[in-house]
Amino acid sequence: MDATPNKIFLGAGEDGAWLDLRYANRHGLITGATGTGKTVTVQSLIEAFSRHGVAVVVGDVKGDLSGIAAAGSHHPGVEKRVAQLALRDFHYSANPAVFWDVFAEKGHALRTTVSDMGPWLLGRALELSDAQEGVLHIVFKFADDEGLLLLDLKDLKAALDHVADNGAALRSKYGNVSAASAGAIQRRLLMFAEQGGERFLGEPALDVADVMRVALQGEGIVNVIAADQLLLRPQLYAMVHLWLLAELFEQLPEVGDADKPRLVVFLDEAHVMFRNATKFMLEQVEQVVRLIRSKGVGLFFITQHPNDIPDGVLRQLGNRVHHGMRAYTPQDQKAIRALVQGLPITPGLDAEKELTNLGVGEALVSLLNDKGAPGPVQHVAIRPPGSRIGPLTDQERVEIMSRSPLKGVYDKVIDRHSAYERLMERLPASPAVGAAGRPEKTSRREEPLAAFGKSLLRSVGSALGRQLIRGVMGALKRG
Repeated sequence: MDATPNKIFLGAGEDGAWLDLRYANRHGLITGATGTGKTVTVQSLIEAFSRHGVAVVVGDVKGDLSGIAAAGSHHPGVEKRVAQLALRDFHYSANPAVFWDVFAEKGHALRTTVSDMGPWLLGRALELSDAQEGVLHIVFKFADDEGLLLLDLKDLKAALDHVADNGAALRSKYGNVSAASAGAIQRRLLMFAEQGGERFLGEPALDVADVMRVALQGEGIVNVIAADQLLLRPQLYAMVHLWLLAELFEQLPEVGDADKPRLVVFLDEAHVMFRNATKFMLEQVEQVVRLIRSKGVGLFFITQHPNDIPDGVLRQLGNRVHHGMRAYTPQDQKAIRALVQGLPITPGLDAEKELTNLGVGEALVSLLNDKGAPGPVQHVAIRPPGSRIGPLTDQERVEIMSRSPLKGVYDKVIDRHSAYERLMERLPASPAVGAAGRPEKTSRREEPLAAFGKSLLRSVGSALGRQLIRGVMGALKRG
């Protein structure tokens, strides 16, 4: 049944639930209580996108989505569902996958630079006050004006120290820099580094083209981000995912209406992205969700309750898959009623009653129809995935990593001449910093151009005296 051109068979309801790939970039929402089948639904969708040549990015918050890279094997529950749905085209198979990890333990190192991150996202990750965030903006502006590359935390700390130490001289151009605010930011940066944030900021930075690859056989590559440890650091988790959205938005060209998306991103534990977000940040995220579909990118938010998602984002999620919810408390009952009110009215269906009685692997589904309008709600038995339901072994992961098309591209840290070294050169010579006025350290300034081509291009604007321009969430604009 999955062989229908340009449509994905999600499962069997009254009429069958088909996701039209033309509207996959109208985004989606997948909800449900723990243990109701959200992960299996996500895995089945990812497989289908990959088969249609669409690349996927997904955060693996429980560690079990890595199994998408291995073929499944005899599983009574899967085979019962296959028989129930009469799936003649079902077979166990693996999917082409590339693994990523901010901590570089379970995948290729996932990094970006401080400059690409920008002051808004970094300020949110550090949980800065308004005054402290204002100082951070001054530091970024100073670095941009001076052509100083902010690549890692060492660069940012050096620039912050320089701005704080020269506050009087810089005040007329940039405004007041409070020593107390600068000190507070330094303490926050220390805590952020201890939580693992230092691993995320540096070079080589991710080239988004590397998460949009298609395998030789035409399947979209599934990019699995190890997120089990990342989720234990919620500010870092949110920062990584918001940065990825901003980076895709700023880098990708407009593609207009297309037969299918270029990339689909699944955002699990989506509520973490919005926790404690400022009004400005929420507005920026809403803007990205609204406009990124014109770049050929579809977003699927995954969470337990729809009320975890801000209304401005929620109203843009056209494809809905709602697994069972539990009405244990008045708050649960209120959430269920709110969810039902957001669904298309379907005659003969008591959606509130159905939602609390769904079995595992069943869902209430409303997908955009051939005209791009919300279709009727169906009680659907979800199609099972053909890949393994459960994690890879450590040895299997190592073997897949050894065959990765990106092997060696991101695994070696590059530490080139940037803001830290430039600012140290301005200091008077002393025993602490060496006779040449720079710290005694091994520099990799002679790395081949190809090794840092992306960051070099990003620095050209400053090097030529042009002002760097920042877009949504403070990400650097391209072009």
